[in-house]
Amino acid sequence: MAKGIKQKKTNCKRIVIYGPESTGKTTLANDLANHYKTNWAPEYAREYLQRKWDMHKEKCNLDDLINIALGQIKEENKIISKSRKFIFCDTNVLVTKVWSETYFSGYCPPQIKNILKSVRYDYYFLTNIDIPWVKDDLRDRPDNREEMFNYFRNQLDINKIQYSVVSGDNQARLKKAILLLDKIFD
Repeated sequence: MAKGIKQKKTNCKRIVIYGPESTGKTTLANDLANHYKTNWAPEYAREYLQRKWDMHKEKCNLDDLINIALGQIKEENKIISKSRKFIFCDTNVLVTKVWSETYFSGYCPPQIKNILKSVRYDYYFLTNIDIPWVKDDLRDRPDNREEMFNYFRNQLDINKIQYSVVSGDNQARLKKAILLLDKIFD
């Protein structure tokens, strides 16, 4: 992997909370971590891009994507040794790939694709677009939610990744995710 950053080995199951912007990924990752008394890796892109916006009023460009992908893996690695049974990832490198392709006319840097080949996750929850979109400094696609959801889903299907869609309010999503995790991993 680029710059020697690799996923740390663990017996924990790596669960990705995956989907378009403003679909409750952070809430679900946090709620699942609380339920299972473990940790979750926050979305590195949000921190990185918010800092860039606050300091320079600049949005993401292609040069940022590799830093974001590697930063996300670093976030996971920070907490992996303190986690138990599961680690919940609020997005991952596949999200970076999707974001790149949908914002940069289908282009994704080869480094991102190489990083993606070198990481492993055990299950994905695709967050549905059935909750209200919330504006912030970084979100900018309130009118493209269905298109984005379909693109995210398509990437899971193309890559033959095992996943479940979670829908409804926060409690419904949490309940479904817990039932599925307990069924699959117990």
